[in-house]
Amino acid sequence: MAANESVTKRIFPVLGMSCASCAARVGRTLGEQPGVRSAAVNYAAATVAVEYDAAATAPERLRQAVRDAGYDLVVDLTDAAGKAESEHDARYRALKRRVAAALALAVPLLVVGMLFMHRTWSPWVTWLLATPLVFWLGSGFFTGAWRQLRHRSANMDTLVALSTGIAYLFSLFNLFFPSFWTARGIAPHVYFEASGVVVAFVLLGRLLEERAKGGTMEAIRKLAGLRPATVLRIGADGTQCEVPVGDVRPGDLLAVRPGGRIAVDGVVAEGASYVDESMLSGEPVPAAKGPSDRVFAGTVNQRGTFRYRAVEVGEGTMLAQIIRLVQDAQGSKAPVQRLVDRIAAVFVPVIILLAVASFLLWLVFDPAEGFVRGLLALVTVLVVACPCALGLATPTAIMVGIGKGAGLGILVRDAETLETACRVDTVVLDKTGTLTEGRPAVTDLAWTAGGEAAAGRFLALERASEHPLAAAVVQSLTTQGVPAAGTPDGFENIPGRGVAGRFGDTLCLAGSRRLLAERGVAVDEALERQADRWAARARSLVWFAEAGRALAVAAVADRLREGSREAVAALQARGIGVWMLTGDQEASAAAVAREAGIERYRAGVLPSGKAAFVEELQRAGHVVAMAGDGINDSAALARADLGIAMGSGSDIAIEAARMTVLSPDLRKIPEAIRLSRLTVRTVRENLFWAFIYNLIGVPVAAGLFYPLWGFQLDPMIAGAAMAMSSVSVVANSLRLKRRKIGQPQKRHTMEKRFRVEGMMCDHCRAHVEKALNSVAGVSASVTLSPPVAAVVFAGDTVPVETLQRAVDELAGDYRLTEL
Repeated sequence: MAANESVTKRIFPVLGMSCASCAARVGRTLGEQPGVRSAAVNYAAATVAVEYDAAATAPERLRQAVRDAGYDLVVDLTDAAGKAESEHDARYRALKRRVAAALALAVPLLVVGMLFMHRTWSPWVTWLLATPLVFWLGSGFFTGAWRQLRHRSANMDTLVALSTGIAYLFSLFNLFFPSFWTARGIAPHVYFEASGVVVAFVLLGRLLEERAKGGTMEAIRKLAGLRPATVLRIGADGTQCEVPVGDVRPGDLLAVRPGGRIAVDGVVAEGASYVDESMLSGEPVPAAKGPSDRVFAGTVNQRGTFRYRAVEVGEGTMLAQIIRLVQDAQGSKAPVQRLVDRIAAVFVPVIILLAVASFLLWLVFDPAEGFVRGLLALVTVLVVACPCALGLATPTAIMVGIGKGAGLGILVRDAETLETACRVDTVVLDKTGTLTEGRPAVTDLAWTAGGEAAAGRFLALERASEHPLAAAVVQSLTTQGVPAAGTPDGFENIPGRGVAGRFGDTLCLAGSRRLLAERGVAVDEALERQADRWAARARSLVWFAEAGRALAVAAVADRLREGSREAVAALQARGIGVWMLTGDQEASAAAVAREAGIERYRAGVLPSGKAAFVEELQRAGHVVAMAGDGINDSAALARADLGIAMGSGSDIAIEAARMTVLSPDLRKIPEAIRLSRLTVRTVRENLFWAFIYNLIGVPVAAGLFYPLWGFQLDPMIAGAAMAMSSVSVVANSLRLKRRKIGQPQKRHTMEKRFRVEGMMCDHCRAHVEKALNSVAGVSASVTLSPPVAAVVFAGDTVPVETLQRAVDELAGDYRLTEL
């Protein structure tokens, strides 16, 4: 245990990498350092995730090792992302200027070299234009190649420097010593335009590649941009002061205005509002927030105002943790990438050998023109080979896929999880809290004729009870706008039966059918038949009786979550088998499974039994995903091929899972599987085209088709093809951002405006606003001048009588009139 305590995993930005071979060398260099357990380089993100023993090494030593290899490591992680971003921007701007200058020289160089090649002055002009192009604007290739040579390595810079350098020196020799060739009966050609235009094309390709790679980091930038720079802090004397978010400490009282972003994670202390959490959870409908409710950094307050107490700040906020998870996942390597890394590590040396071999073969088989043709083949092979496309194929697709998932409220732990998710053929769902809401709620309520007049007494009696089913009844009646009929006299809690109380001289009962039978209460036959139907569907029943007669019966159940049935249908439509597991009794499990559209389920399953069932499915050859939210699901989540923790669940469940859905919406599961399949398909497409490009391009460049059709690839065309191969791979990955993953969910909201009479000051306005926001499904903003309340309803509209009643009870004598 002690040895593991010092193991640290950190992500460092890497500077100076220009191709996949560079990434392979950085990873190999770090992996060879004492104390380093693993080093995974992400070429597309220009980062390396290093797992190391802090007792055996330190970031400064790692940085020195990387510097010795010809690169650099940013080890000061104070705003490391910002520093890396600014360095990238500065490098991009410098590269943009270099490309503009290169193209300004390359265009006339190409025109002169191709259209006026037979003029006596043409070689001299092309020499003058190519020299600054190759040795000034292309100097980075030569310095990079020299740095690699000093460390007995090679990369993309080596290929470009060798190809353009050889073409330039060969042309320079022919320009100044043409008699060497004419004496042997060979025309001395120059290829300054090839060397110069190749440099221009490679620089242009790198510019486009940098721009495209920047698009793959958009998810991180969007998430980081959710954090506001300042926040309103409430002092001990009640005054508000705008301070930087970095100055906020746990326990500080903060305020948020309508439309403002919440700065840190906290708990609502005063007021109420609706908060748009879509950027974190993907949920389109704003969540109602009131006292004691949690709020999260980066979410947007709607029309209401409230104050909240800071709980988690800085790196402890949920937003910061999401950013860190996304960065870790984007920096991870898919299993297929390990094969690509091994190829990239030997790619450049192999290409150099092939280029030399093609030159020698031309000399052997074509003594007359073999030297010139062979030299062109050598230069073209060096130019056309592209390790960058191989290096970008996997990480760019993984980064875009994981970033898109984060935007949908789906957090993926690593790249391997995506590969696993696309192979899932069986999904196991926990019932309580995953398929269902995890709390009892009234699903149906039946009254006898005229019985609804006693609804206020039913509410008052159940409000005095502490039973969970009573809380469900209270919630249902309150939502309907039923006013409580005071407090019952002689309240009695009857264990295992229900409650009793008097309103005046009238005895009221609420509880089980057994309680009514013991008290001799008469039950209407129609009400009895309705209750039997609900009982057959495994509903719990709460009866209400008054003056010896049953007036109502409420059916209470753990309701199916919105979207659960659609999620199950979507999975089954994709050919994925769905199972439900629960510790509940058979009748309840059967009812929920039937309602959700699930044919296969198991009831009475203990936590250990869930993990055993997952293992049983795996032994049968299935790739199993398990979705759950509770501590009792953690063993099964860890045992499954893909553990999916629903965001409403426990921290232990989230820790055990490899994928986290930030909202409780099960429709995110088929979306996550579809996203994984699209991402893995994009990876395969990228790798196919990257390999095919090199497998076809290198033989063509070597002159394989020349004996057959007299065609030999020009180095300039090879340079353009090499540049486009990298850009096309990144562009294919970016297509993922535009792919439609799930069905858009519409916000069902309606707004009404009311005139408020009786308000005299801002305190009056605040009381009215607070009263209106206390009504479920309502988000209200009240202004004093004019005296108007703008009320937004999330779902069905609430009657004005209900709003007026809330104002009367909580605010005072104010009148609402609909405008």
